[in-house]
Amino acid sequence: MAAPEISGRDSEQTTTMVVEHGEKQRDNNNDESNTSDSIVDASSPIIYHYLTFETRLPLPSGGLSSKSAAAPPPPQPDLKKYTSPFEWSKTRKRFTIVLSCIATLITGYTAGSYSPAAKQMSEAWHVSEVAVQIGITTFCCGFAIAPMVLAPFSEINGRYPVFVGSGILYVICQICCAVTHSYPGMLVARFWTGCGSSVFSTMVGGVVSDLYHAEDRNTPMALFSGAALFGTGLGPMISSFIAQNTTWRWVFWVQVITNGLLIAAVTLFFKETRGSILLSNKAKALNKWMEAREQAGHVGFDMPVSPGSEQTVSQRIRWKVKSDEERESLSKMIGISVFRPFHLLFTEPVVFFFSLWISFAWAVLYLTFGSIPLVFGRSHGFNIQESGGVFSAICIGATISTFLSIYQDRLLFLYVKHTARNPATQSKFISKLDLSSPEARLYFACVQSTLLPIGLFWFGWTQFHSVPWIVPAMGIACATMGIFSIYLATFNYLADTYHRYASSALAAQSCCRNMLGGVFPLVVTALFNNLTFQGAASLLGGLAVLLTAVPWVLVMFGPTIRARSKFASEIM
Repeated sequence: MAAPEISGRDSEQTTTMVVEHGEKQRDNNNDESNTSDSIVDASSPIIYHYLTFETRLPLPSGGLSSKSAAAPPPPQPDLKKYTSPFEWSKTRKRFTIVLSCIATLITGYTAGSYSPAAKQMSEAWHVSEVAVQIGITTFCCGFAIAPMVLAPFSEINGRYPVFVGSGILYVICQICCAVTHSYPGMLVARFWTGCGSSVFSTMVGGVVSDLYHAEDRNTPMALFSGAALFGTGLGPMISSFIAQNTTWRWVFWVQVITNGLLIAAVTLFFKETRGSILLSNKAKALNKWMEAREQAGHVGFDMPVSPGSEQTVSQRIRWKVKSDEERESLSKMIGISVFRPFHLLFTEPVVFFFSLWISFAWAVLYLTFGSIPLVFGRSHGFNIQESGGVFSAICIGATISTFLSIYQDRLLFLYVKHTARNPATQSKFISKLDLSSPEARLYFACVQSTLLPIGLFWFGWTQFHSVPWIVPAMGIACATMGIFSIYLATFNYLADTYHRYASSALAAQSCCRNMLGGVFPLVVTALFNNLTFQGAASLLGGLAVLLTAVPWVLVMFGPTIRARSKFASEIM
């Protein structure tokens, strides 16, 4: 702030001085209805008031000056840029969400684009293809670890500097991937690429919560989830064409160009969305203006004697923000950010089983990086480029699921609302639905998550030369739709259930999801070779069937489970 904050005993003494000062003014003005003519000057104490987005700014005390010949008062600063993100126009919100989702899509592209060039890198560095695939593992490690540090930093300094700073690291590391001449250099560069790109996935959910209240988040969260899966399929699809027709280095140079354009767009067009940061900046701008007024000889603002009162007293004021006072130091916030997710993971059954569910689903998605070229290469004789085309099934499945998730919640709400007006047409099942509870986020996931095991069985048991390649490709699209429903349900349910602890709960599942996703590409060849295509797909499908019980258990017993939770029950 422009002036030091007053807290503790100093704050109490200042408040006492204000009360005594106000009492004296009222004693001297018994015949007046308010005290706005009280005299204040540069020697009067500064009174700090809390600023919120709803605070009505006071008017300057008319005609008061601490100098006999005061200079004209400086104009009030433009405060439009400090408007609450919840109050932004629909156009501005949509633009921010679209830009954020494009960043998420490109991040997913980076994760999946690596594997098609594995054979070329293996030959260049004389290591096995499995060893080359460790580049996916190191990427996922960086992707999982970095948000633990960067998330608290974004709470203190805002989303914008974290996006821009991480984005620059992202581009630099992509250049390192393109020019490296050593296998260890690639692994290190991929780790830091994961660190730099992680914010464009993990923190976009935070951007959505900055802009929309819980009841309005379904559509932007669906777009975010769809972008993550679409990009994951787009990466190997495009990189396969590049790897087939040119060298592996162009796999990364294309990303350098794409990432550079993205970071330029984020730097120029992305605006800060974190409300507490905007409010702090607004307080600083107002305090700087008030200082300038006092230097020009204009001191005092008319503040209400009590909340809602029409009587005012002239005060020499400054603004402060409550979140600034409650904010911990960066080191302590990082400690909490690292400790609390794992504390929730091992003490909260909801967090544990959701993390297990989404981690398995994400691992299956990353398994496709190796399984699609392997399976379609043997069953149908596909080369790298043709196998890359099969990844379009992931993009198609993600697109279909995105549109379904946007409209299905609206249709359910309208149907429940309609049947409520006509009790005769309302079934017992519909009458028990509570659309205001967190469990409402799971209604569709209970059914749609079964698409994952169906898709896995479909994919494995149609992998025969006599079956057209489009049939198992449709199984991949089906499984992707199941993964999408799990991904979206996890984000929405944990956010609605844990509120103030939602960031930690989501960080726990994100860490588990990326770690397991980074391991599965290393075992895909051994898994499918040793168990056969049908056996491997059946094993994965059976595990997926078991995990589909997670949303059903929570739909039936969610309120009871939440009531027993120390973290979830605090906000029930």
